[in-house]
Amino acid sequence: MAGHRIDRITEDIRRELIHILREVKDPRVSDMLTVVKVDVSNDLSYCKVYVSAVEGIEKAKESVKGLRSASGFIRHRLGESLRLRKVPELKFIADDSIEKGFELFDKLKNIQYSEEEYDEN
Repeated sequence: MAGHRIDRITEDIRRELIHILREVKDPRVSDMLTVVKVDVSNDLSYCKVYVSAVEGIEKAKESVKGLRSASGFIRHRLGESLRLRKVPELKFIADDSIEKGFELFDKLKNIQYSEEEYDEN
């Protein structure tokens, strides 16, 4: 039963973080930043937030630096919106999933075009 509670809180944190990241004014934080995954510890004291940027992994790493400096603001807003007794300590981690997704999409598109050329012959 506790697993369902953790899953629900994890999804709530993810959803709220997406909204809160739009409010962060730090110039290092990219406008094209996406929360990929959120992992919350069982005791709700720690939360790993995986973020990815469309511009690539370097921009995501730079955004993580800005998010670390704004973590107090983010935790405060998270506590206000979710009304948790204890807001977890946030750890932001740069992820390159969006970049890899675009690469995979390009490969699939190339395979599709090569198959169409093969069918024409």
